[in-house]
Amino acid sequence: MSEYEERRIGSLKVRIDRTLCVGFGDCIEHAPEAFRLDEEDIAVFGSDPQATERERLVQACDLCPVDALVVWDENGDQLVP
Repeated sequence: MSEYEERRIGSLKVRIDRTLCVGFGDCIEHAPEAFRLDEEDIAVFGSDPQATERERLVQACDLCPVDALVVWDENGDQLVP
């Protein structure tokens, strides 16, 4: 798997930096359909990220204590971190 996993979720672009993630799981607690931990205890996209409301998704990414989750809006402006 590459160092980054990136997806468009609604109008947002979300990137998981696998080199920074240490598996705290704060994102999963806040948006379990959007994120999960893989077999290495690193965050990956969950079973249905599209089901997550925009505000909750941004909040879940913002909770990451190591800034492993980056979010851009539809204009390319970085929202998180």
